[in-house]
Amino acid sequence: MIPVFRPSIDDDEINAVTDAMRSGWIGLGPRTAEFEERFAAFCGVPHAVGLNSGTAALDLAMRLLEIGEGDEVVVPTMTFVSTAHVVALNRATPVFADSDPVTLNIDPNDVARKITPRTRAVIVTHYSGRPVDLNLVAAAAPGLPIIEDCAHAAGATFQGAPVGGIGVIGCFSFHAVKNLSSGEGGMLTTRNAAWAKRAHSLRWLGIDRSTWKRAQSAAGYRWRYSVTELGLKCHMNDIAAAMGLVQLRRLAELNARRRSLVSRYRAGLSGIAELSLPPQDDETFRSSWHLFCIQCERRDALGAYLAEHGVGTGVHYIPIHTHECYGRQPPLPVAEDLGERILTLPLYPDLQGSDVDRITGLIQGFYRADRGDRPAPPRPSYRIPGTHPPRAS
Repeated sequence: MIPVFRPSIDDDEINAVTDAMRSGWIGLGPRTAEFEERFAAFCGVPHAVGLNSGTAALDLAMRLLEIGEGDEVVVPTMTFVSTAHVVALNRATPVFADSDPVTLNIDPNDVARKITPRTRAVIVTHYSGRPVDLNLVAAAAPGLPIIEDCAHAAGATFQGAPVGGIGVIGCFSFHAVKNLSSGEGGMLTTRNAAWAKRAHSLRWLGIDRSTWKRAQSAAGYRWRYSVTELGLKCHMNDIAAAMGLVQLRRLAELNARRRSLVSRYRAGLSGIAELSLPPQDDETFRSSWHLFCIQCERRDALGAYLAEHGVGTGVHYIPIHTHECYGRQPPLPVAEDLGERILTLPLYPDLQGSDVDRITGLIQGFYRADRGDRPAPPRPSYRIPGTHPPRAS
């Protein structure tokens, strides 16, 4: 089976983790501090805070902005559930915005429609690694803080600037299948020194100094500390940081390999009328290509056919506003249609070009057999303001 995801790990990561485990300090410590420093520089910001997940980064963003009961936060519906959950868990209301039918990113026109006097922030997810047009979102939500959910987007750039340093806070995931993986982990990035200081405390139960910092005291280990507020236990550890440091060093190479594979997918799929392919990179939008997500007719049948032939696929995502836990929500017609037609194909640095050729050949064969002499069905036409039908790739 060709899996839809697979981490890219070599001896450098294994050796780095082994060294960390032999060092005598495997919790929050010097490797985490080094990873924070290097990742902040990578994102072009002065501050980064190492965490145990991207979800934790999003949750701390809510706390740093002091979002709570009675507040609203506009969020995309086409993303992982963490993006909305952190709003609800902080007793605020997630207000779901529809998707752009081409990029699958949040639709800035719908963001503008969702702003109310109670809106405190907008979260954008750089879906699949393609940056959101942050200029359009800022124009749609003037004066409101924009939080970047960069879970898919390590290494992506918007107008030449790294994501994670454009909004007021960036939130990264280093989950096992992400472009930059530490097994599990996350990072919060910001230019705000006070927020960074508070986030370092919040991630460690509100304690003012980490155990590592207290152990480095010139007077020896200092056991006394203060708990300044109620916090969480969501810090990174040095085993994850050791792996993350190696992955950060390799990230440009790994993302370049992804781009090469995407080009190969395009060559094999561009002539199939039943498909729409994701937009190509340009000078403004440079994706990290975490996902290669196609829009296709007879999605479920195609996914089953590929599985029968040893190819894994996925769906990213079921729109969040349709999940039971959020009750009855206003319709979002573009995202709801996309949720029935999107299919994620395998994409990871160790995927072979011959694997891509096999996958594209299978998809070509599926639609030839399915179509026969019949013309391809028409593309959907969306009839809501501010959106456009999918462009042919």
